[in-house]
Amino acid sequence: MTHIALREENTIGYLLQHLAQMLQRQCDQMLQERLGIGIAQYRILTMLHMLPGAQQRKLADCLGQTEASISRQVKVLHDKGMLVAHVNPKERREHIATLTARGVKLCETARDTLADYYQPMLSNFGEKQRQALIEMLHAFHEYTCQPGKSTACDHPLDI
Repeated sequence: MTHIALREENTIGYLLQHLAQMLQRQCDQMLQERLGIGIAQYRILTMLHMLPGAQQRKLADCLGQTEASISRQVKVLHDKGMLVAHVNPKERREHIATLTARGVKLCETARDTLADYYQPMLSNFGEKQRQALIEMLHAFHEYTCQPGKSTACDHPLDI
């Protein structure tokens, strides 16, 4: 087997991409099995929990998805009774979604389920290491989502 030496920034980039992909896949599978929703639906529920009455366009921007993708997921969540969606009477092209009580409960249950999933990973770290990880992730987020970037999000991190 040939070992290819990677520069540090390439290794970090690969590890970030790989870890994000694997965590998303595993969390999606777990949420599907336990709660009957996927990670994409959970992310929409979370955004609506933070930004009640958000337009679907706003959700798409914040989540880095297309409006068509958001619209499909909103329909699924609506059919499951997790949210209500309606057209803004002041602007007929705007679609607004709001969580139902059932949607809020599912969002909170999913958040707790994911926290339980992450707990064993984080238990390997001491308090200082966990705090350093949080600070580094905040720094990555601030850089990636700084105002003016086309991929910037404007949601808070207190999810």
